[in-house]
This record gives sequence, structure tokens and C-alpha cells, in this order.
Amino acid sequence: MSLDIHQCEQAWLARDPQFDGRFFIGVRTTAIYCRCVCPVRQPFRCNIEFLPSAAAAELAGYRPCLRCRPETAPFSSAWKGSAAIVERAARLIRDEGALDAPDATVEALAARVGVGGRHLSRLFQKHLGASPLQVAKTARVQRAKRLLTGTDMPITEIALQAGFGSVRRFNAVFQEVYKRPPTVIKRSSSPRPS
Repeated sequence: MSLDIHQCEQAWLARDPQFDGRFFIGVRTTAIYCRCVCPVRQPFRCNIEFLPSAAAAELAGYRPCLRCRPETAPFSSAWKGSAAIVERAARLIRDEGALDAPDATVEALAARVGVGGRHLSRLFQKHLGASPLQVAKTARVQRAKRLLTGTDMPITEIALQAGFGSVRRFNAVFQEVYKRPPTVIKRSSSPRPS
């Protein structure tokens, strides 16, 4: 990520909360990095550098400020709290099909994100209003819908590619969600011969 140095300088001088967490300030004389909203006296401009992330600051040899606590800046996992866990688990469900395999469990997914299965289910209910299994079902149906309308693959292949264990289950879930069988959607999206 490249930073606009002029914009960073303006945000740092104004202590603009809009830019909090979008870049960090490394102070060369103290080897500390801060957020742009840090309340300490601002160092001379020649003694600082702008860094795109807390990880980049630590890689450059800076340690976090104890006053502004850059690890809690907006957009960091600590700032997001339990929503970060839900985001990561939902991404694993959506992008990797973490609950699509026949032997996949919520407990195994929870272990991947560092919490227990019951706790993950509670967090999903709190942040998304649905269980991990319901989110996985929706992700599978959405994948299938994209394949139905965007490809000419056969229904069986679409069902398996989307993460369903069987065509029968695919048909049942599709009927439940869209109130029509997948063949109707496939037919309506195919190009008409002229």
C-alpha cells in the first residue's frame, strides 16, 4: 500500500480521527510508533516516518506506544473484537467451503479461528443473526446460483462444485430458498436460440 505523504502529514498535524488506523507514525528518536490521534507532544517532522500498518512499523523496528495503544486502532482485529472472529470464520465458509465437506463440523471451524464451537455459534448469532451452518448453506446456494446463471455446466456438476454432497440435497435446498427448482433458473438464464 502506498501512502500519500502530504495527506498523512495533514492528518497527523490535525490529529484527524478519520485517518486513525489507516497509517502509523514511527518516531525514529524513540523507536516508538503511534496512531495519528496520539495525544503526546508531536515530534519534529524530520524525526518521523509514515508507515501503512502496525506490522510494517514493528518490522521496521518500532515498538507500540503505551499511550495511544496502536494495536487497538480502528480496522485492527483488537478494535473489531469478536466481529473479527466472525469475519474470519465467515470468510473461511464462503471462500474455502469450510463447512462443505461431509465430515466438516462447526467445532473444527471454531478451532481454526481459535474459539470453541458453542462460542462461535453464539458469536455468529450475535453478529450475523444466523448459525455457521445457515451461513454455509446460504454460501453454497449463492455459489450454485452463480454457476447456474453464469456457466453451462450440468446440474450435477454445479451441485458438487457449489459444495453440496448430493444433487438431491442441492435440489431440496434450492427449492427451499428460491421456491423453484434449479432447472427453472438454469433454463431462464440460458441464451435463447435465434
